[in-house]
Amino acid sequence: MYSNGVNLSSVVAAEPTGGYQTETSQNQWIEVLVDCPGCSDLFIYRLPAQLEIKPGDILSVPFGTQQVGAVAIRLLAQPNIDIPLDKIREVEDVVSRGFFPPHYWELLNRVAAYYYTPLMQVIRVALPPGLLGRSQRRLRLTSWGKAEIPPILNPTAQKILELLQKQASGDYSYYYIQQKVKAAYRGTRELLRLGLVESYLEPPRLTQPKLQKAVTLLDNEGDLTPRQKEIVEVLRRRGGELWQSELLQICSTSTSTLKALVEKGCIVIEEREILRREQNPLVAGDQAKSLTLAQSQALATIQSLQGFTQVLLHGVTGSGKTEVYLQAIAPLLQQGKSALVLVPEIGLTPQLTDRFSARFGKKVSVYHSALSDGERYDTWRQMLTGEPQVIIGTRSAIFAPLPNLGLIILDEEHDSSFKQDTPIPTYHARSVAQWRAELENCPLILGSATPSLESWISFSTSETNPIPPTYYLSLPERINSRPLPPVEIIDMRQELQAGNRSIFSRPLQTALQELQDKKQQGILFIHRRGHSTFVSCRSCGYVLECPHCDVSLAYHHSEEGAPQLLRCHYCNYGRSHPQNCPECGSPYLKFFGSGTQRVAQELNRQFPNLRLIRFDSDTTRTKGAHRTLLTQFANGEADLLVGTQMLTKGLDLPQVTLVGVVAADGLLHLSDYRASERAFQTLTQVAGRAGRGEDPGRVIMQTYTPEHPVIEAVQKHDYQSFSTGELEQRQALNYPPYGRLILLRISSLDPIQVQNTAQIIATSLNRFADLEILGPAPASILRVANRYRWQILIKFPADALPNLPNWEEIRELCPASVSLTIDVDPINIM
Repeated sequence: MYSNGVNLSSVVAAEPTGGYQTETSQNQWIEVLVDCPGCSDLFIYRLPAQLEIKPGDILSVPFGTQQVGAVAIRLLAQPNIDIPLDKIREVEDVVSRGFFPPHYWELLNRVAAYYYTPLMQVIRVALPPGLLGRSQRRLRLTSWGKAEIPPILNPTAQKILELLQKQASGDYSYYYIQQKVKAAYRGTRELLRLGLVESYLEPPRLTQPKLQKAVTLLDNEGDLTPRQKEIVEVLRRRGGELWQSELLQICSTSTSTLKALVEKGCIVIEEREILRREQNPLVAGDQAKSLTLAQSQALATIQSLQGFTQVLLHGVTGSGKTEVYLQAIAPLLQQGKSALVLVPEIGLTPQLTDRFSARFGKKVSVYHSALSDGERYDTWRQMLTGEPQVIIGTRSAIFAPLPNLGLIILDEEHDSSFKQDTPIPTYHARSVAQWRAELENCPLILGSATPSLESWISFSTSETNPIPPTYYLSLPERINSRPLPPVEIIDMRQELQAGNRSIFSRPLQTALQELQDKKQQGILFIHRRGHSTFVSCRSCGYVLECPHCDVSLAYHHSEEGAPQLLRCHYCNYGRSHPQNCPECGSPYLKFFGSGTQRVAQELNRQFPNLRLIRFDSDTTRTKGAHRTLLTQFANGEADLLVGTQMLTKGLDLPQVTLVGVVAADGLLHLSDYRASERAFQTLTQVAGRAGRGEDPGRVIMQTYTPEHPVIEAVQKHDYQSFSTGELEQRQALNYPPYGRLILLRISSLDPIQVQNTAQIIATSLNRFADLEILGPAPASILRVANRYRWQILIKFPADALPNLPNWEEIRELCPASVSLTIDVDPINIM
């Protein structure tokens, strides 16, 4: 059960014995869940007299030779195990109090149970980074070890000593030394015996509050110099308090001048906590906008809701769903309640944050993985204050600990980014949001122009009096009665027959030229980043592949004159572009396929005066890059925004009149039962970026299969006919939403062992008659980052409760070198 050789001789496991108990003077013991890989049992610790501990607190506890993070589960009057009481160790400290109220704890347990994940793994996902710290054992030189080298040392001890002496502080972790020196434990033992080194335990590095000096004015004004009087007057005009750094800047003074005022009893300087928050530009205030009839009806329904209800807000692109959200949240804040708004991509948060901040000011905070650890820690603690606020975040924000939650909103609820593939738990934010809304007894709004088929079927076929109540609300028209943009389908086969070998069709070239002439703006959508999909030798056909994955390397072009780079989009391996074919030595290497870089390069060649911005994961890696690029485009600093699927996710750019889709086929022909649904959603969403302002929009979509049902449905903006046809196919094959899936992902560095393990697991599963087992089969890309991957797909009816396997027994079939991930309700099965 335990890993990493942790010594558990002084730690005792105990089984759960009851629910939460209130603390009394008799409670001297606490059961905790420790943050140690492989440990899922509860452990008992003694309560120190000086610490007040309650269930839900985050603790720091000794565990074997380490000090680890832990969560307090329940208080005990007596240990429920047979062990001498003096053998039970004490809790070290309380890291954070009251993190897990009972309903929040129930949510985490439900996630752990549904997704077959250890509870501590769910807690790690829910908490901000740094709260569950882990200590590490380190080795450092003593004064004697720094001074001289004894004449006789074994070779291992000699290597370790030299390693430590080369380091300025003479200090390394055990783990690092073990990586550098073979059989390091022998040398370490000798060095400790001789007193040349000492071993110590470094405590966990927990995220700490940020402190800043503040200056407060006192009533005592003694004999002051004219300069000191100026400083006092500035403080008085600013309300008697300022941050020291701000006061120094305003008064152009020094800390020595302030110290003199302290000595005279005029001011006091003390450290205070300052919350770290994402720094966003100030936005002008905004008032509620007048609503269309459909918006007013939707808002009235939402504001009438009581308790746990689910709403599907189905509005075409540009129909004003965000304004409905804003006006639904406003009265909740006045009632002292908070709202949680989830978006699929970090790139969508700046624009949405600005809209919400203009309406609600400093009551709006963001929470996502691109924030620093300190910002996430402080935003998390700000939520715990109970002040009415709006949190905007990506899928992990569903665990935001808002004490008085009045509304949960999933914007673009259809998006696959709401599903976590790795690491475990493989949760879907929509499912967790439904559970959380139920536990908090508040409404849940799912908003989309292209709802997921799961949501569509659950709302369109609701019973007469469903429990919980569900509402389908429609916004069928754009605001101000603006028309949806016409979609022009270009058959690229005819373009080729007409002699056009460019990646841009003639109508798209004309539209781009007109864009430049009319001083308008447009979006060009490509479904992949990079320059070229793969590089191939024209002499022998050899394709340059990643040495760690079974995929080709994509060519990335940075700038003129820079080294040519090939990169793997799966493990991020990179290498320079060779001058000759590694297989036959031919110099004739050709780039195939088109990514955002290649399209941008072609645009610069054909339209040298067209200003463009690339918007993909390569150009938005740095913090704040999403906001910077979108602000530049909104300010008219570019004519064209060239990007990938990040462009399709709810961006509101009223000045865009043209949307071009370079190659729609790349989304259609994938070996995934969801390929058609994803393609329809993506193409409909990107088409919806056009014509949201005063000028009418236009969409040009290039494809080699214009007769494809998805292309025809997108051209007509016809969600109803697409969903009907797609659901018929799903029902015939028993795929979601008519069936349920569990995907077992099995991986290992050993290709034979992973294949054998997959076969053993599949054989074990075949004894369950009510399950349909597909596989085992190699993943569509067998090897990623040197790990060989196989998978087994389990199908069963959505409304049935089948006899599912004991997953712990299935895990025991896997050798130590084989990893098993259980993905419940998988979105990506490739």
